[in-house]
Amino acid sequence: SLCFPQKLWKMVESGQFRSIWWSEGGKCVAINEELFKEEVLGRGGPLRVFATQKMKSFLRQLNFYGFTKVQRDFQRSASLPEFLAEEDAASAHSQILYYYNPSFNREHPHLLEKCKRR
Repeated sequence: SLCFPQKLWKMVESGQFRSIWWSEGGKCVAINEELFKEEVLGRGGPLRVFATQKMKSFLRQLNFYGFTKVQRDFQRSASLPEFLAEEDAASAHSQILYYYNPSFNREHPHLLEKCKRR
């Protein structure tokens, strides 16, 4: 079974979830909070991704693995999918959370093994 950062990586890379995506050119993870609760944490049974169904517990896991919340300095996103996801979230008035971890970078998958629980 995969550890938390590996599950998160697979999820962001899969592109099958509308609630989570790479931001800042693959340096951050962006999460549309309301949609994520429904689309990911709301899954049960064999489709369940994480052990928790609570947003607070999921965010605690991110913190345990060294992710830090970052504030967006709203320059528009360079990539179209990122831009569209942000537009969708803005029009739905949902909050987008951005989390950064130097070892969680789309361009450097080998760094993932440095993502250790504190």
